[in-house]
Amino acid sequence: MTTSQQAPSPRATAASASPHLAIVLFSLAMGGFAIGTTEFASMSLLPFFAADLGVDEPTAGHAISAYALGVVLGAPLITVLGARLARRAQLLALMTVFALGNALTALAPGFGWMIAARFLAGLPHGAYFGIAALVAASLVPQHRRSQAIGQVMLGLTGATIIGVPLANLIGQAAGWRASFGLVSLLALLTVLLCALFAPRDQAGQSDPLRELGALRSGRVWITLAIGAVGFGGMFAVYTYLATTLIEVTKVSPAVIPFFLAVFGIGATLGNLFVPRFADRALMPTAGVILLFSAVALLVFPLAAGNPWALAADIFAIGASVSLGAILQTRLMDVAGDAQALAAALNHSAFNTANALGPFLGGLAIREGLGWTSTGPVGAALAVLGFLIWIVAYRDTGFAPAAVSSGSKAAPPENPPARPAPPLAPDGRSRSDAARDPVA
Repeated sequence: MTTSQQAPSPRATAASASPHLAIVLFSLAMGGFAIGTTEFASMSLLPFFAADLGVDEPTAGHAISAYALGVVLGAPLITVLGARLARRAQLLALMTVFALGNALTALAPGFGWMIAARFLAGLPHGAYFGIAALVAASLVPQHRRSQAIGQVMLGLTGATIIGVPLANLIGQAAGWRASFGLVSLLALLTVLLCALFAPRDQAGQSDPLRELGALRSGRVWITLAIGAVGFGGMFAVYTYLATTLIEVTKVSPAVIPFFLAVFGIGATLGNLFVPRFADRALMPTAGVILLFSAVALLVFPLAAGNPWALAADIFAIGASVSLGAILQTRLMDVAGDAQALAAALNHSAFNTANALGPFLGGLAIREGLGWTSTGPVGAALAVLGFLIWIVAYRDTGFAPAAVSSGSKAAPPENPPARPAPPLAPDGRSRSDAARDPVA
């Protein structure tokens, strides 16, 4: 049967009929903008808050790891506990907690307090992105899911163009605390936008135990492993980029925001264009991105001595951020009914990489291998991620999580597109919608 003979997808009809689709995606992306600003700006501000709080830079990197740990623990925990809550209510609550965590970071009297505040700020990160991705995917046709998720992720990558350089400039001019205060205000703006424009859905009918069913799927775990390891290379370089620019490239601190914006432009363009290829060939695109990232990271030490060569290499490293949206779609394909948990776990994996990359890069620096040693460390992580990808690409033995219909047969690796409902459609119960989950 050809798709032309089928009735239009309810999801596609809702997306085309809604005059507010663009503003809904913008509202969701604004949360990503706030999250991206604090996540990446904290790395670029590391030399400044390290000096102010009286710790060395490798020790100050523990604040970044604390945020990442909050994401890793918070994403699955909050998603499971909130399984029965409306998605709109969860978005509002999560961004409120995020605003509080960043406000406490700005007010932290010492490094210990900052560690605690960064952990709190990280808790809602993964759950927010997971729910936002599901909301975005529910509003568009099946074949546009990667693009819709990529548009939400544009908030995060857009932050690396505008938010992070701006936060760095504010940090240099008014102090690093003002930068985290700015993030708190952005989070409150997201709360307002989501309250006005996010779809009003009913309370969820998902069972927390059913959400945990994602953890039984081998394909879910191996997809998470690709992100947890393969993304670590990018974070290994980015965490120490500001210091590398000062110590190796010998640029003025005032020029650092320019290089941060170059990274952001690469990440944003990657998120705009790469998902278009992923919608046609999902896993092959992920493999290409991992290899591309490995090459760009390996070139980093060679380019670090020349500002223009380094800018080009940073642009390429930034483009590899598009792997996040690809793996998000992959998880939606293999998670069965546990869509929310699988989507949130993608960001747990992302921030496992955020902890792993800086840790290994810091070890290389402490061993006297130099600031640019983060490049080869990152390349090794990207290659290891690619080896995991090979296992995932060739695998046919792991069964995805069971679907709600009760069938014990595993769905095919690339199931055919089928109609799926819009988020909490009028006149239709959530229990009806649960029989036809997203992805």
